[in-house]
Amino acid sequence: MAQITLKNLAHSYLANPGKDSDYALKEMDHVWQDGGAYALLGSSGCGKTTLLNIISGLLRPSQGRVLFGNSDVTDSATAERNIAQVFQFPVVYDTMTVRDNLAFPLRNRGMDAKYIAARVQQIAQMIGMENILSRKAQGLTADAKQKISLGRGMVREDVNAILFDEPLTVIDPHMKWELRTQLKQLHRQFGHTMIYVTHDQTEALTFADKVVVMYDGRVVQMGTPQELFETPAHTFVGYFIGSPGMNLFDAQVEGNRAHLQGASVTLGAAYGPIKGRTQIGIRPEYAVLTRGEGLPVKIIRVEDVGRHRLVRAEVAGQPLNIVAPEGMEVSADMTHVSFAPQKINVYADDWRVQGSAA
Repeated sequence: MAQITLKNLAHSYLANPGKDSDYALKEMDHVWQDGGAYALLGSSGCGKTTLLNIISGLLRPSQGRVLFGNSDVTDSATAERNIAQVFQFPVVYDTMTVRDNLAFPLRNRGMDAKYIAARVQQIAQMIGMENILSRKAQGLTADAKQKISLGRGMVREDVNAILFDEPLTVIDPHMKWELRTQLKQLHRQFGHTMIYVTHDQTEALTFADKVVVMYDGRVVQMGTPQELFETPAHTFVGYFIGSPGMNLFDAQVEGNRAHLQGASVTLGAAYGPIKGRTQIGIRPEYAVLTRGEGLPVKIIRVEDVGRHRLVRAEVAGQPLNIVAPEGMEVSADMTHVSFAPQKINVYADDWRVQGSAA
């Protein structure tokens, strides 16, 4: 296992990049702790797989260094980095049995036969394939083959890191939940450094101790699921995390007040002069309909999604989502909405601004 350090790292697929937009990965410095479970989260094309391939050695960065522990591995081949990688689409040996596929990485390293048998049995049980160990991989379904690929990636105990590149794409939804839970248990048991690439926030938030959110080639926030939810460092994080995401409103901020087209709300902190486009952000869970307190609101429609109702509305000409828990009143005479002051975030040009005690 190893701490992974990215120093002054950036990458462009162009031979002579000249401007910021030429880089698929903008310059970054990060330390990923030994034994941590990380998820790389972002929309398609944000740079997740590029970053993962640089860490694994499949791609050399245009600039900067990659360190495993104190060793500079920037120019080291993938095989020299002692990692396991599981790809989006399953890579298995069709002519081998499930058992031989799982055992292959261990036999390749000359491990003891008894250890191999015990370890294969343990992994097979974890991925639910202990009853078909003697079957050839050929003819198995795509999700069964992906489980073999997952198992083979996890069968070694001596790796520096295990890298997962959207490994559950072809797995059915019920099995996805089970495998994520089992991966989490495996991490707790063996303490491998794990990096899990996904565009699915549920996968990221249920798997990782820390989620690394990427946007337009940058890491815009690295934090716990709670930190991403409560204090998004960038408006993209607020939008991308949560269902629905954070409400954002153009506003003018003066001290501990935010002004929206003639109306105003109290903030949980005080702010000095802010330069750039100013917005406030509030999670739908922290907005409450009232009969006169707060901002005037126009209810567009109400959607019942079982556990709660989702109120689609407008405030100051801007869209607003409200999550009304089961049992909370929602009626036509509720013409205002109030925001929990301590839950309001302030942004300047998309980046969160830290306030002071109000």
